[in-house]
Amino acid sequence: MNVRTFFVGALLVAGALPLAGHFVPLRASEHANPPERAATVAWPTHFRDQPLTQLPPGALEERFARRFPGAIARFTDGQRVLVVRQVTRPTRQLHPAEDCFRGIGYRVERPQPMVDDRGERWSCFVAERDGRRVKVCERIHDGGDGRWTDASAWFWASQYGGGPWWAVTVVTPIESGT
Repeated sequence: MNVRTFFVGALLVAGALPLAGHFVPLRASEHANPPERAATVAWPTHFRDQPLTQLPPGALEERFARRFPGAIARFTDGQRVLVVRQVTRPTRQLHPAEDCFRGIGYRVERPQPMVDDRGERWSCFVAERDGRRVKVCERIHDGGDGRWTDASAWFWASQYGGGPWWAVTVVTPIESGT
């Protein structure tokens, strides 16, 4: 093999490598088999000093959870519904709640940042469908200093390791006339 043939071959391979990611996953991700589930997850028992009751998963949650890298559970404190996800590895499947609400037919207002009375930052929006309005707030944290209100920012930060992470979505009904 002469130098020119080697050089041309190397250029062709280098030119084709960026396209390879579109056909073959370059790292373990959502394309891999579903992860092993932890035998038990230490789910929260209270929210805002109110005891939580775990709700059965809906059909949508069950279908989504099959390939989700972590675990998903729904709770209520009697006033609100909480969707809590424990995430064990970086994934694009952890996306903003506004995407889910739009996908199931809600009209969604633009999310706004909010700091609650405990100093925790949230991203909140109002969603409406068939005259029913709800306020949806969400945040992601790692149980330590890592806190995000944006799933994309979390995704890029998670590339450096850490976890598990907790994504909490709180859905609060808005009374008519409020």
